[in-house]
Amino acid sequence: MALVYGVEKKTTPTYIKYMIGGASGMLATCLVQPLDLVKTRMQMSGAGGVREYNNSLEVLARVLRREGAPALYNGLSAGLVRQATYTTARMGFYQMEVDAYRKQFETNPSLVATMAMGVTAGAVGAFIGNPAELALIRMMADNRLPLTERRAYKNVADAFVRIVKEEGVTTLWRGSMPTMTRAMVVSMVQLTSYSQLKMQLKHYLDEGPILHGTAAMMTGLLTTLAAMPIDLAKTRIQQMGHLNGKPEYSGTFDVLAKVVKTEGVFALWKGFTPCLCRVGPHTVISFLFLEQMNKAYNKLFRSPDAQPGSGL
Repeated sequence: MALVYGVEKKTTPTYIKYMIGGASGMLATCLVQPLDLVKTRMQMSGAGGVREYNNSLEVLARVLRREGAPALYNGLSAGLVRQATYTTARMGFYQMEVDAYRKQFETNPSLVATMAMGVTAGAVGAFIGNPAELALIRMMADNRLPLTERRAYKNVADAFVRIVKEEGVTTLWRGSMPTMTRAMVVSMVQLTSYSQLKMQLKHYLDEGPILHGTAAMMTGLLTTLAAMPIDLAKTRIQQMGHLNGKPEYSGTFDVLAKVVKTEGVFALWKGFTPCLCRVGPHTVISFLFLEQMNKAYNKLFRSPDAQPGSGL
């Protein structure tokens, strides 16, 4: 039994926190996968000095015309595995940190504590989810390559097997540093701003989907602005080839420097519109699912005085 705010109640088991976090991300991914594909194609446009698309609508139109509507879901299996690993670990770990803080200090986490917990959760989740992230990027970008250069992975399991066989097991963690950096930024901004915005909005809105959705939409915008440059670097590194026998990029800062030099500083936010359209709904849907699943669990399995929502 745990004492929180002076109320004795059963705590949610750790495995349930992880399952709810992962399930919320997977459900959201099923809805926003086409936007993720458009964002990835936009970020690859300009790599190697070749600008393939002028805007997101051109990406969408060309994919539909040349590859067909099902191509919008290329990499969905990898996307689901990514959520099952990255989001499960990130959201579950974060909720455990919040609960531990409340148990020890009997109050909500401070802004600094929330940011630190978000950074830690993001790093843990990103490291665990990097193999699926790598497979996802490659599968979504594959059809833009010439036939002779395509990897043509059948699904995420095939991608894992072939990457290990053809490039070595350590390749599964290629781009792990920018992936972890991005996840730390995303988690710090996303989880912190959601927690803080929700607390502030409670003065004006009642606990429920409207409160959760409003906080999540505002969180999505802040997250997109903060994470886009690192996300672009991550995408280019995970999809990069070799020039004269050497990798195209030596690291995150090399990507950012080359993009600014050859494509301009605003290219760091290339794909902003589809990314916002993807991150916004994904954030909203994830948090709505998260809150409602936690609420349902509390209602079914915890004592009547348990607090509603996820505790985020």
